[in-house]
Amino acid sequence: MQYDRIDARILEIVQKNNRLTSEVIGEMVGLSATACQRRLKRLRSEGIIESDLSIVSPKAVGRPIQMLVLVTLERERSDIIDRFKKAIKSSAEVVNGYYVTGDADFVVYISARSMDDYEQFTRRFFYQNSDIKGFKTMVILDRVKVGFAIPIEVPSED
Repeated sequence: MQYDRIDARILEIVQKNNRLTSEVIGEMVGLSATACQRRLKRLRSEGIIESDLSIVSPKAVGRPIQMLVLVTLERERSDIIDRFKKAIKSSAEVVNGYYVTGDADFVVYISARSMDDYEQFTRRFFYQNSDIKGFKTMVILDRVKVGFAIPIEVPSED
């Protein structure tokens, strides 16, 4: 996966606002709309752009309770890890899930309608899963920074 300086600038732009047209992005980077569309298509097909999405306010859609949960598995075995990854992917309450190193095996970000809703989720998702040794919940008090934008390294010109 290679990209050049213009691609890097396009990536910076679409991370801030993915609703801009190819015409507007092209103007910002000095390309025609068609050339910009070609680059965007290539960046997507090569997996450099993984997804185009909108960040929705949990409170606005009735899910004001948010938690980060550290999950420890009973054993670190590939079949158990794969099973838990599948459970994460299939759960609507799990917004993000990460397989990590350190004190926990996974960190999951969960949204809920209420603490009662979260309790029901924990009974279903954690307590009924014999692969889970334990979990630790941290309730999010304030979303200080939200997004998925990452710093883009601009390739050097060789």
